Amino acid sequence: MLHRITHSTSSSLLLLPRLLCFSHHPFASNFKFSFSLSPKPLTLKVLSMASSHSHHKHTNRLASEQSPYLLQHAHNPVDWYPWGEEAFAEARQRNAPIFLSSNSLLFPYFIFPFANFVCVINCEALRVVLMAILFKVGYSTCHWCHVMEVESFEDEGVAKLLNDWFVSIKVDREERPDVDKVYMTYVQALYGGGGWPLSVFLSPDLKPLMGGTYFPPDDKYGRPGFKTILRKVKEAWDSKRDMLIKSGAYAIEQLSEAMSASSDSGKLTDGVPADALRLCSEQLSGSYDSKFGGFGSAPKFPRPVEINLMLYHSKKLEDTGKLDGANGSQKMVFFSLQCMAKGGIHDHIGGGFHRYSVDECWHVPHFEKMLYDQGQLANVYLDAFSITKDTFYSYISRDILDYLRRDMIGPEGEIFSAEDADSAETEGAARKKEGAFYIWTSKEVEDILGEHAALFEEHYYIKQSGNCDLSGMSDPHNEFKGKNVLIERKEPSEMASKYGMSVETYQEILGECRHKLFEVRSRRPKPHLDDKVIVSWNGLAISSFARASKILKGEAEGTKFYFPVVSTESKEYMRIAEKAAFFIRNQLYDVETHRLHHSFRHSPSKAPGFLDDYAFLISGLLDLYEFGGGINWLLWAIELQETQDALFLDRAGGGYFSNTGEDPSVLLRVKEDHDGAEPSGNSVSAINLIRLASMVAGSKAEHYKRNAEHLLAVFEKRLKDMAMAVPLMCCAADMLLVPSRKQVVVVGERTSEEFENMVAAAHALYDPNRTVIHIDPNNKEEMEFWEVNNSKVALMAKNNYAVNKVVALVCQNFTCSPSVTDHSSLEALLSKKPSSSFT
Repeated sequence: MLHRITHSTSSSLLLLPRLLCFSHHPFASNFKFSFSLSPKPLTLKVLSMASSHSHHKHTNRLASEQSPYLLQHAHNPVDWYPWGEEAFAEARQRNAPIFLSSNSLLFPYFIFPFANFVCVINCEALRVVLMAILFKVGYSTCHWCHVMEVESFEDEGVAKLLNDWFVSIKVDREERPDVDKVYMTYVQALYGGGGWPLSVFLSPDLKPLMGGTYFPPDDKYGRPGFKTILRKVKEAWDSKRDMLIKSGAYAIEQLSEAMSASSDSGKLTDGVPADALRLCSEQLSGSYDSKFGGFGSAPKFPRPVEINLMLYHSKKLEDTGKLDGANGSQKMVFFSLQCMAKGGIHDHIGGGFHRYSVDECWHVPHFEKMLYDQGQLANVYLDAFSITKDTFYSYISRDILDYLRRDMIGPEGEIFSAEDADSAETEGAARKKEGAFYIWTSKEVEDILGEHAALFEEHYYIKQSGNCDLSGMSDPHNEFKGKNVLIERKEPSEMASKYGMSVETYQEILGECRHKLFEVRSRRPKPHLDDKVIVSWNGLAISSFARASKILKGEAEGTKFYFPVVSTESKEYMRIAEKAAFFIRNQLYDVETHRLHHSFRHSPSKAPGFLDDYAFLISGLLDLYEFGGGINWLLWAIELQETQDALFLDRAGGGYFSNTGEDPSVLLRVKEDHDGAEPSGNSVSAINLIRLASMVAGSKAEHYKRNAEHLLAVFEKRLKDMAMAVPLMCCAADMLLVPSRKQVVVVGERTSEEFENMVAAAHALYDPNRTVIHIDPNNKEEMEFWEVNNSKVALMAKNNYAVNKVVALVCQNFTCSPSVTDHSSLEALLSKKPSSSFT
């Protein structure tokens, strides 16, 4: 949608002013900055979150907040406010602009509204805008947010300018994504891009005046520094205030119109879903890197929705007999997943994946670890295993989930949100460095591993001079000189042969070596853990744990795993998923209003649940149920869907807004469609509605289908013009038009081992257009649910129940194949073409 705003509404946005004009350096709209996205060798002061204020020279209002990101700034000399009425009232009383500072993960770059827009207000007037409220958005594990803190927000001179001229507000974009979305949309729509930390100047009534991302403290490379910008904003605010306020109001008015997408017909045009799916696959294939895997060039982000699309399309091609196309798509996916798993973006010692790779070969990462990446990546590796039965992929999915289980789960089952990229090199060091926790010198490795050091160093390309030399983009500032980021460049079979041992022995040695390094690494100062619990991200993780509990039962008996993977019983993954879901229900859900809170740290946040919280959690709950959990999870998913519709659904225009519209300080209601690092709430919601419609019957099923189609019709232009921006929505559009989803109904006593095996068999093969329903006729609650919501399922349960037996039926439109009574027969039945399976 943001792409559409930038282009289709450009004529209406031309009157918006360029906020800064510096006569000594007229920037062009396509100005390229002369620095790499690989972070410069900057050390960061260790950030304390101590609750006591007695040891700090400065303490501001952020000290009373719960967000780890806000607490990191509680002792800046800047007089920060949290987002709220106190700050707004102060700005109105002083008639001062706001500086808003928000955090997040993406790489930093500057955004200035220069040559793209005709200036109807002179440059001096635009400087005024900058005098508005200083608002900054970020998040606790954001590397460049930390950089800006050290360079500017801990500087007494910068703080004086901010305190004297602005009301400064800090926002944790993970805690208030609705606020961040308003001003990031403004920055992206006007200037063609965005990132975090997000820095925006606002009027006292919260209208945006100028925005950017990371600002260096002083003028350099011909660019204005933060202090210069503050002075220019102050001048502009004093001299051209009315014009600046008017331009900000106009910007919000235009954005509101541009983002109020709707559909009168409520239906997709014939052919659009098939064309969008094909177009997206073609566009991704065109950007495929055949040498290093992945789609696109450096910096490379793991974008799991791309994998989702390619695997979905390959399955569709396979089902229609187009095997060459299916195999080609799968080959790209599997090679990309292998390169990512072997690269430095994967933490070989502790498990899990870092945020992105600064180079094209997945080697040197930005070392931050995010929960939303782990949940989605675990799922795509599970999908790859379902297709190939290659334990390489199941190993990596276990690697991710075991990392979460060990390092990211709280005592009540809650799953934390992120780990920082930066940490101190030694205990008590005054500065943090990017990647310090994860990198090694060859001497460290040799001292720790002894006789196996040479083998390990060759396997992971460890060198005395350091190994960040595979690309010119890996370490342009020599930050990691003499250091090594582990990367696998040779096959274990090749190396085992060279060292005269079996592959199994070779893997055992590697596992033992990794364990030794893990023990040493555990004694290093650890990166900051953001122990905030975010509902939407927990939903993604719940999905992956639940799915793993059954899909991993497909591993061959006797499969061996090596550290950091532990031989976890698949049932344990289901227990983790259910415990996380129970935490959300107990701590972040109001049983009376049926509403969610967005996040939790010591207590629920003030922010309400947003669309993503509902959509991602519903998706996770549907997986919890379909992969063997109780009927209570399906009941809750349906209840949450009703609340989501009440709070976010545009009943007239179609689709879901990202926030409720109840907070007057949030100036935009956006219908998000972009499937990026996280899928969009609308894409996930469309799939949720389609899944729910395949479980229930009658008017309720029609209601779900109608809402799904109306939603997709809202974004028809996006599906036609920019399919690659919405890969998961492309899948959803195709799912909607599948004549009938395959339904697997399992009937039997839930406590039996064969019941578990039958549910696992139902999920053994990759099929995104399959619904699994399981029912124990002895369970009164289950039978009552199905009698009310789908009497055909209840009747199947009654007619097929047999003591000490588990029965499965494969159906479409509840026309079913003959029943089977063992899991092997079910798996064989599901492997047949649909047309040959039904009578």
